[in-house]
Amino acid sequence: MHPTGLITALATPFEVSGAPDLDAWRRLLEWQLAAGVQGLVVAGSTGEAAMLSDDEYDTLLQVAVETVAGRVPVLAGTGQQGTAHTVARTRRAAAAGADAALVVVPPYVRPTQAGMLAHFRAVADQGGLPVVLYNVPGRTGSDLLPETVAGLAAHGNIVGIKEAVADPARVEALVALRAPGFAVLGGDDASAARSMLAGMDGLVSVGSNVAPSAYRHLCDLARAGDAANAALAWDARLAPLHAFCGVEPNPTPVKALLQRLGYGHGPRLPLLPLSAQHHEQAARIVALVRELEAHHGREPLAA
Repeated sequence: MHPTGLITALATPFEVSGAPDLDAWRRLLEWQLAAGVQGLVVAGSTGEAAMLSDDEYDTLLQVAVETVAGRVPVLAGTGQQGTAHTVARTRRAAAAGADAALVVVPPYVRPTQAGMLAHFRAVADQGGLPVVLYNVPGRTGSDLLPETVAGLAAHGNIVGIKEAVADPARVEALVALRAPGFAVLGGDDASAARSMLAGMDGLVSVGSNVAPSAYRHLCDLARAGDAANAALAWDARLAPLHAFCGVEPNPTPVKALLQRLGYGHGPRLPLLPLSAQHHEQAARIVALVRELEAHHGREPLAA
């Protein structure tokens, strides 16, 4: 497996009661596929994995695997604080039919670089799935450095990294590690165009939950390499959506947009629904999303 292009980090739609909304989940999956996404992440941080029970996790992943039916890779978020728990969750995802595991740097415990090296090797050796590393220091408290990634990239079962540090020097260092068996993906929508123009293989996106066709177009332009001006111009059109997705902790903003488009309701505690002060902005972003998707894809509302 070699993850490339646009991969959506899916939000998990909930009913008013708080239960997973499986009808909205199936519709969201089908919309993403129709729009041309090239991979899907189930139960990552955008999917509120920390707030899901084991049974809910299994159901969401099984429904995704059945709905996708091999059309694109399904990556399961499996990262936990401890290595044994991460291996167990990765095996659980493998049993449900996932194609790969997206494994975040262990949050809160702040392992050393040597500890991260040992952790990811253990998950790759014992978890039963290809592993995509995920580095997001702002959430985990630890930074997986490029020299450590270099030591992991040679592992036959570690197939890529999602990197959320947008610094150009970091991008350059990781792009140098690209290989047929190791992909480098961006994890920050706002810097994705420039990162892909610099050589990254694709983007794991939050905003593509609501604008999958528009983000696929961005990835196609940026990955073409010879379309830098067009890619940056299209990125500028997406900039208000990039920014809105960060006005409150992820996935609160994108879930507010999904709700307005007919896909589920708000997040689970300790996250809260979007603050009233951002409602007017949300309405403007929904209008932008409709415009962008009409230009490059299907109407987002299924109902």
